[in-house]
Amino acid sequence: MPEPFTLEGRFVRLEPLSTAHVDALVVAASEDRSTYQWSSAPDGHDQTVAYVAAALQKVAAGEQVAFTTVRQGEGRADRVVGTTRFYNMATWKWPPGSPLQRHGVPDVVDIGYTWLAASAQRSPVNTEAKLLMMRHAFEVWQVHRVGLQTDARNVRSRAAIERIGGRLDGILRADQPAMDDTVRTTARFSILAAEWPEVSERLIARLGKRPGSGAR
Repeated sequence: MPEPFTLEGRFVRLEPLSTAHVDALVVAASEDRSTYQWSSAPDGHDQTVAYVAAALQKVAAGEQVAFTTVRQGEGRADRVVGTTRFYNMATWKWPPGSPLQRHGVPDVVDIGYTWLAASAQRSPVNTEAKLLMMRHAFEVWQVHRVGLQTDARNVRSRAAIERIGGRLDGILRADQPAMDDTVRTTARFSILAAEWPEVSERLIARLGKRPGSGAR
């Protein structure tokens, strides 16, 4: 189970999700609910309490690393604007005696459970958050693959994943419940370790200049 850590850049700080964030998350998710057609953003205090509790259970079990997304810098006060997570954290079982066997860090991981307040969408927040998370995954954990997925109907999300270098692995039919009470077909993308240097440069270029980095 990874110890809690914070990732910080110029525009965003990703800090460990906690119950102390509930009230601020309620405010963030209430800005414009029409933007959550495809996202699982909780609605209201009771849903947010349950959402955070469920996430923290996954964290306690060592299955996920959950963050609160805090917008910072640009002369404005820091403000909670959403959440994101590492999940599907898998440590592979290599052949006995293999020097590639890992302990305490994953071989592959997904990034997801991401939602942002309407005012933080189409801003540097999501771009830098992805940069910080993938940098940690590839450069600290040294994973082989980072996965990202979205509802196959979510054209905007698919285009955004492709813009940062995600490659379509395939379409998973009847994969899980969708946000509109239908059966979701999922578009699954990935970025491999060998592709990370190019993806990193692409993200940095989109941000204008290199942001701060690292866990603390």
